[in-house]
Amino acid sequence: MTTDSEFPMNVNQPTPTTIDEYIAGFAPHIQSILQHIRATIRAAAPDAQETISYQMPTFTLHGNLVHFAAFKQHIGFYPTPSGTAHFEAALARYKSGKGSVQFPLDEPIPYDLIAAIVKFRVEENLAKAASKRKRK
Repeated sequence: MTTDSEFPMNVNQPTPTTIDEYIAGFAPHIQSILQHIRATIRAAAPDAQETISYQMPTFTLHGNLVHFAAFKQHIGFYPTPSGTAHFEAALARYKSGKGSVQFPLDEPIPYDLIAAIVKFRVEENLAKAASKRKRK
């Protein structure tokens, strides 16, 4: 059996259908980080909708905005390839891939950077939505 010290999520819980359910499945110290990330995203994107997509907390606004998830040693943050490319210099110290970044749990989470990336993604999605409306 996996313990909280080995993996922060209760592996016996059912697949979450809400962000509250997702966060509740983690150890208290991870719940606190996830709630702070959620609040940071909500403040940066107040009109975004919350959902679960790919079994991760997701915010949508005219399409996917960002996803986030907790893992054994990091928080995964998924702002799409454009989000990571635009903030490449600021994200350089973190392990990243196309559209994803890992924030280690043994370091302070860069909430201000998360907010900046979310605001960028909001503007990007709003511009795409406006462009689609003009074409109709």
